[in-house]
Amino acid sequence: MAKNDNSREPAFEEALAKLESLVEKMEEGDLPLDKMIDCFERGTALANLCDRKLKALEKKIQVLVNENEDGGEWSDFDKSSERSDATIGTPEKTETETATEVESDLLF
Repeated sequence: MAKNDNSREPAFEEALAKLESLVEKMEEGDLPLDKMIDCFERGTALANLCDRKLKALEKKIQVLVNENEDGGEWSDFDKSSERSDATIGTPEKTETETATEVESDLLF
């Protein structure tokens, strides 16, 4: 079943802007108590949404960092590729780096 436009989840930036707007209204202190409670409930939901989105992005970043620990360099996919996101390429080693690795393998 497809979601309609009214039930779509807002983007992080949109949710954050709405949350900031609610906070400003609440800080003015001119709202009646029932409106203040409504704003608080909507603000809590928006804060939770932003938190979920940030945690998901943190996980993505951690995966990218872990994949790049071996000293890979970022490079774009070839334009003819079906994918359009970036990949990690391994840099070519110089003769000095290769010699240093061999020497370190020989040490106890």
